[in-house]
Amino acid sequence: MDVKEAARVAKEYVANLFADERITNIGLEEIVRRSPDNVWEVTVGFSRPWDHGGLATIMMGQTGLRRSYKLLRIDDRTGIVEWVKDRILQESK
Repeated sequence: MDVKEAARVAKEYVANLFADERITNIGLEEIVRRSPDNVWEVTVGFSRPWDHGGLATIMMGQTGLRRSYKLLRIDDRTGIVEWVKDRILQESK
């Protein structure tokens, strides 16, 4: 599997897993291949309906848009997603 295939698998998996939450703005955030383990670690970001701030947040000058991030581990040989867990990305200042 190459980097593009690993990214595609991860995004499709997240889209299907969280489909009932009506997620949007699904995007690749980070990807790395762990050679000794023959796995890909892929971070996928997305928005949920409740991630959008309300009117008060917008009036205070904040965008009110948050994202959720998930880290997926994909077996390089089989393409099977082994696990999904929360991933916290550091905000740049």
